[in-house]
Amino acid sequence: MESLNNINFISLADTAISLCTAFILGGLIGLERQYRQRTAGLRTNILVAVGAAIFVDAANRLVGHEGAVHVMAYVVSGIGFLGAGVIMREEGNIRGINTAATLWGSAAVGVCAGADLILEALLATLFVLAANTLLRPVVSLINKQPLDTGSVEVTNSIYIITPKHSQKIALKQFIDTLERAGYQTQDVEVHQFGADDVEIQAVLTASAVEGEEMDVLIAQLAAMDFVNQAFWSPSTTD
Repeated sequence: MESLNNINFISLADTAISLCTAFILGGLIGLERQYRQRTAGLRTNILVAVGAAIFVDAANRLVGHEGAVHVMAYVVSGIGFLGAGVIMREEGNIRGINTAATLWGSAAVGVCAGADLILEALLATLFVLAANTLLRPVVSLINKQPLDTGSVEVTNSIYIITPKHSQKIALKQFIDTLERAGYQTQDVEVHQFGADDVEIQAVLTASAVEGEEMDVLIAQLAAMDFVNQAFWSPSTTD
């Protein structure tokens, strides 16, 4: 009978508005992530936003504003565990931090929606989307600027393995491909690799690169004639 006593259609309508808002706004954030093929895409961001909204809305209804505030604090700390799950480390390169931060933003949107702060939730969504879209060209431009080698903390190198007799042709194709992709090199070295092959290393001037863009570039290099293998690796210097 207690469940029947808790039925309040006005409160239910308020909850429906909160959850719909969290679903739609979380979906907008998730669409951008899904389009870029990130680990946490459309469904994950929606679930995070709606889940946060449910918790806050329920606490707000059962305990009041003070209870909702306590639940918000738990959401802020708890979402960190979910974000940690999308952060990966590959060959010294950490990926997924931006996706984890986006999940944190989706949780904030859900919290605002659950607390009936609809306009605040909309504003938060706009800022999260702006950070993930409008700032990308700025970050890309900064990352591709040549830096004073003495101040570079992270050095990104691209390697190809090619037969020794094709070294000159492969080197020219290698450099041309890097230039077309917009990457400048500060140094190119050739090392013996086994009995019949050589390793060509190109050190980029950019101290930071986009992992997804680099993966596409490596695939292009690996598909070239006379290239047996292609890979990239960041290294840290003091």
